[in-house]
Amino acid sequence: MVGRQFATLALLAASALGLVAAQQDTADRPSGEVYQPPTQPLDPRIDPSKLTEYDPPPLPQQLILPMPPQFRIAQQPEQVPISGEHWDKAHQALARGLAYLRSAQNQDGGWLTDTQAAPTDEPDKPAPIAVAVTALAAKAIIQAQPQALNDAAFHRAIRFMRSAQNDDGSFEGGALTNYVTSVVVMALAGADEQDFHDEIHDATHWLVIKQWDQTEGLTAKQDWFGGAGYGNRGRPDVSNTQTMLDALYEAGMSPDEPAVQRALAFISRAQNLQATNKAEWSGNDGGFVYTPANGGESFASQAAGEGRYGEIVPAGQQRSLRSYGSMTYAGFKSMLYAGLSPDDVRVRAAFDWIRNHWTFDENPGLGQQGLYYYYHTMSRALRVAQQDTITDVDDVAHNWREELIDAIATRQREDGSWRNTADRWLEGEPVMATVYALLALEEALKPTLQTE
Repeated sequence: MVGRQFATLALLAASALGLVAAQQDTADRPSGEVYQPPTQPLDPRIDPSKLTEYDPPPLPQQLILPMPPQFRIAQQPEQVPISGEHWDKAHQALARGLAYLRSAQNQDGGWLTDTQAAPTDEPDKPAPIAVAVTALAAKAIIQAQPQALNDAAFHRAIRFMRSAQNDDGSFEGGALTNYVTSVVVMALAGADEQDFHDEIHDATHWLVIKQWDQTEGLTAKQDWFGGAGYGNRGRPDVSNTQTMLDALYEAGMSPDEPAVQRALAFISRAQNLQATNKAEWSGNDGGFVYTPANGGESFASQAAGEGRYGEIVPAGQQRSLRSYGSMTYAGFKSMLYAGLSPDDVRVRAAFDWIRNHWTFDENPGLGQQGLYYYYHTMSRALRVAQQDTITDVDDVAHNWREELIDAIATRQREDGSWRNTADRWLEGEPVMATVYALLALEEALKPTLQTE
C-alpha cells in the first residue's frame, strides 16, 4: 500500500553487454490476484471489437526493489559523478531557468492558466492543463530550492493545486484527469509528504481504482489490461501509465502491489520484443511504442509515413510498429519501478535499444518532437537504473549527466527559458519546455547512493 518504505535498491552497473546486478534487495513474488479473472462484465466504455487478445507477459519470479525516490538535488559537487565545470554549468542554467519560471507564475499561483491540451485519443476534447503544469513547476522549484517551502509564491502554487482536488481524490483535469492527478501526487510528495498525506493517499487510491483491470471486465489477455489513460474514458497508453507509476513510486508504493504488477503487464505489451510480447505487430528491437491498446499505435510509425497504427505498409509486408526514444525510456524506467531484475530479458533488451540509439540531438524516431519530454524521461530512467556511464554499441563510454547538462545548457534562451521549435505536446510553450528542462537537470544533480 501507499506509504510502505523502499529498501535500498539493487545496485546496477553498466557494461558494454548490458546491465549487471551487484546487490539485490527483494520483495515477495507478485500474488495470484494480478491476473485473476474479471469481476465485472466488460465496461461499456471499451469497444470489444478493437481489443486484441494474447497471452499476458510472465510475472517476475522475484522482485528487485527500486531505489527510494529522491526529492532534492545534491548540496555538494562531490555527491554527483560530474566534473566541477558541469556542476557550475548546471547550476547556472538552473538559476536562470528557475528565475524565468518564477517570473511566469500568475497571481493566482498557477502557470499556463489559459492554456488547454487535448488527449492523444480525443483531440476534439481539449482540457485545461494549468494544474498539471503548476504541479511540475512546483516540483522543479522545491527540488532545487527547498527554502521555497517558506515562500508565499510557492504556497500560492500549492493552494492552486489543492483547490482542484475532487471529492473522489482526483485532481480535476477534464479529459486529462488521470495525468493531472499523477503529476500533482508527485509535486505534493516532493513538497512534504506529511503535510499532504491525506491528499496523496486519496489521489493514489483514485489512480489505482481507475487503472484498467478486472474491475472493468478485462482479462489479463486483453490489450487494455493494466494500463492508464488520460481521463475517465481514455484508452491506456505508455505515457500515462508511466506517469501513474511515477506517482505511485514517489508516494512510496511497493512494486509487489497488484496495481504496479498490472501496469508492468501493460508496459511489457508495448515493447518490441517477441519473447514476451505476442502481439502480431511486435518486432524484436527491444524498444517501446506508444500503446499496445486497440491493436497498437506509435507516433514513430506516423512520423515515418507508415501511419500511427502501422496501417500503411507495402503489399505482402507484415504490419509493425516503430519504437522511439521517449517511450523506450518510459518503458525501461517503468520496468525498474515494477521490480524487474536487470537480468530480465525485457530490461536487457530495452537497455540494448538505448545503447543502439544513444543521442541528445533528438528524440530518436521523432526528431525534435517531444525533445524536452525525452530529456526528462531519459534522466529519470537512467537515474533509477543507477547508470553513471552508458557504453554505446561502438564501445564509447558516455557520462550521461554531463552530456545532458551540455545539451540542455546549449539550448537555453537569453531570458533563461527553453522552447522547442517543433511545437507539439505544448513544448512550443516556453513554460512547458522550461519545466521539463529543469526537471531533467535536477535528476542529473541528485546525489548518488555511493555518497554518505
